[in-house]
Amino acid sequence: MAFLKVVPLEKALEVIDSFPLEPKVERVPLEEALGRVLAEDIASPIDVPPFDRATVDGYAVRAEDTFMASESEPVRLKVIGEINAGDSPEIELGPGEAVYISTGAPLPKGADAVIQFEDVDREGNEVIIYKPAYPSLGVMKAGADILKGKLLLTKGTRLSFKETALLSALGMAEVPVFRKPKVAVISTGNEVVLPGEGLKSGQIYDINGRAIADAVRELGGEAVFLGIAKDDCESLKALIEKGLECCDLVLLSGGASGGVRDLTNSIIEELGEVKIHGIAIQPGKPTVIGLIDGKPVFGLPGYPTSCLTNFTLLVAPLLRRLIGRESEVRRVRKRLAHKVFSVKGRRQFLPVRIEGDKAVPILKGSGAVTSFVEADGFIEVPETVEILEAGEDVGVTFFA
Repeated sequence: MAFLKVVPLEKALEVIDSFPLEPKVERVPLEEALGRVLAEDIASPIDVPPFDRATVDGYAVRAEDTFMASESEPVRLKVIGEINAGDSPEIELGPGEAVYISTGAPLPKGADAVIQFEDVDREGNEVIIYKPAYPSLGVMKAGADILKGKLLLTKGTRLSFKETALLSALGMAEVPVFRKPKVAVISTGNEVVLPGEGLKSGQIYDINGRAIADAVRELGGEAVFLGIAKDDCESLKALIEKGLECCDLVLLSGGASGGVRDLTNSIIEELGEVKIHGIAIQPGKPTVIGLIDGKPVFGLPGYPTSCLTNFTLLVAPLLRRLIGRESEVRRVRKRLAHKVFSVKGRRQFLPVRIEGDKAVPILKGSGAVTSFVEADGFIEVPETVEILEAGEDVGVTFFA
């Protein structure tokens, strides 16, 4: 089967962007929120701290009672009680009174300062104060850390342990996050077997299934590896239909070229609609993209570097859109380590590894496993360019 119509990369991206998929929101327990992406802005529902509290161990006082204190003429206040962290005090200070208080404990009514115990003496039920206190000394006021209603986290934030700690401080037991898109991953080919199985003559271990599934997980999706489809219509169709039943989209590697044994295109055509069959890039030209019952199906090339390049260019943006991470595409500018020759009229994506400020091209070919294993990402060589000179400034897009 020949390619139906090879299209520019931009056209393929337009088609993918038009797919009827929208991000979905769910609420998850805080203990499961690490690494997830916020689906809503978070404003504080409370003041933090929620009460005026002591920042030192010492004596809660009315600052005005200490204004006349000095080394030569100390002030004596009557100690009327003790408050520890976690207490809910009913004590109210009157003139000339003090309360012993622990760090983190709520201030009693009437108190506006805490003098640390190292700065005073205690005799019986009196505390002896040698220097004036000022209002708010040794005190963290309610809301001094976080005011109720303050915007703290914005939609699209990926939650690290710092953010989950903050949410815990706000008392949030559940968090609104984008639901992880479920992605069915299928490898294809009679020559491909799973790791752990014995290799027969002419067979190779599956690389793409593992790489794609884990790339999906790194992006924040949920990968469901369905196994390896043989080069026959029944096997491939059965796995595609299984993927459509349980997942939001289906990814296949191999089976997308124009060869007579490549069936992905015809099965998508039978079950739904082929949107793209062939993209004007190298590597990765033999790519098929379709829509079945509103769910995208991607037939990616079989060579590992081609597969992961097209995953990064085509699938990763869709997944980021579904989990609220559209701004997280990773690109850097580097200097090309050595001259690169290309073919004019062919848009090429060349794998490179980063060494300091250099992008070092990897020229082993897209069929070599080590091409993408050694590579950090790829650079684009436009179709109008035949030579990129050493030292040229190039943009490196990291895989996935």
